[in-house]
Amino acid sequence: MATISTQVDAQQLPWITVPQRKGAFSMFKLWPRPAPTKENHKAELELLQSGGITAHTSQSTETVDDPSGKNIAAELMDVDIDDAGNYIHTLAIRQKATENAAPKKARHSLVMTHGYFTGLGYYFRNFQELGGVDGWDVYAIDWLGMGRSARPAYASTMTSEEARVAGAEAFFVESLEEWRKRVGIDKMTLCGHSFGGYMSTLYALKYPERVEKLVLVSPIGLPEEPPDYQEKLRNGFRVSRNRNKPAAGQDTTPEYEEADPKAEAPAPSRAWMLMFRAAIGLWDRNYTPQGIVRTAGPFGRRLINWYVGRFAWLTDEQRKSLSDYAHQISTLPGSSEYALGDILRPGAFARLPLVNRIDGLAIPTVFMYGENDWVDYTSGEQAIRRIGTKAATSLHRISAAGHNLHLENPAGFNKVLIDEMLAISKQ
Repeated sequence: MATISTQVDAQQLPWITVPQRKGAFSMFKLWPRPAPTKENHKAELELLQSGGITAHTSQSTETVDDPSGKNIAAELMDVDIDDAGNYIHTLAIRQKATENAAPKKARHSLVMTHGYFTGLGYYFRNFQELGGVDGWDVYAIDWLGMGRSARPAYASTMTSEEARVAGAEAFFVESLEEWRKRVGIDKMTLCGHSFGGYMSTLYALKYPERVEKLVLVSPIGLPEEPPDYQEKLRNGFRVSRNRNKPAAGQDTTPEYEEADPKAEAPAPSRAWMLMFRAAIGLWDRNYTPQGIVRTAGPFGRRLINWYVGRFAWLTDEQRKSLSDYAHQISTLPGSSEYALGDILRPGAFARLPLVNRIDGLAIPTVFMYGENDWVDYTSGEQAIRRIGTKAATSLHRISAAGHNLHLENPAGFNKVLIDEMLAISKQ
């Protein structure tokens, strides 16, 4: 695997100055834990292969054959971002110059960032088509501390909520900027899914001169918490009896019964509230799904298999490859996964909502949501109103897809993204 590195003062970087975080789960070491490694790429290589990408790495002897001969070639590399051994794992699909290419033909870079509990491999159904767009180099990264990137120690800054959020955001934004400088990208179209959309927005706000266009795919952290958020916390997020209320003009459904407006909502059971408050406490202390998988040992693999097994739109071979990959990246030592509770409140509402900060964005921005997305697309509409006339904006809802729209409907996702890439090429 290729490695890119230069010298930098590690003590000035936000991912170096934190102590190792330890939690209650650290006492349960019943199973062997894998150590961070730049080798053992088989799961990742096979997943990419199933999506039409033959990836090469100089640091591993593992290879995957391409019997069809139709795959796109890519390079896996670890880009060093400091002199302390930290690196960002990267997939690069670079187009070679041809004799027919104009000498001053503009080249563009698409950089794709993943969501929480995933890695760059989750774009395996998109790379082949995106990598074929003329004049574009395509990169995908694993966020520092996630995927197959380095796993530096991460600890929350608990002095105040503002400091807690700022420390978490700097960890990701500044490591992405350091990566950009090492790779030598002057300006990029930055595409981020979910958690990656949140961090990509923050990067664009701080380094607007480095972003040509921003593509936010079902981004979390946009809206403010609802007015009844605190009441929902007190009541354990119990759902109102009016949840199936029909729209105006529709007949009453058997599932709906009008609640007496004077009647109090039924109190949640003591057992529910105990479990709910325990879950809230774990959230605030940054316990994670990955931690559960690691602690569960061989049973953690069953959890991953169950999770990936729900992806009915994948073939059996793809589900196996994705499950192998997801289990591998989930069982590596915990690092920046612990940042989720620093950024979001329970219920996935940002502690410092982006909608209150995005009005400073003056970069063309595209929003994408799945038709059946659990993230509400109206938060994107609200963001577009906040941006106003400062930048061109658009919003797309991808049919037959939920939150993982790039996985569920890759053709619909790719079409929107490629149209945006071609629009830049024509400028």
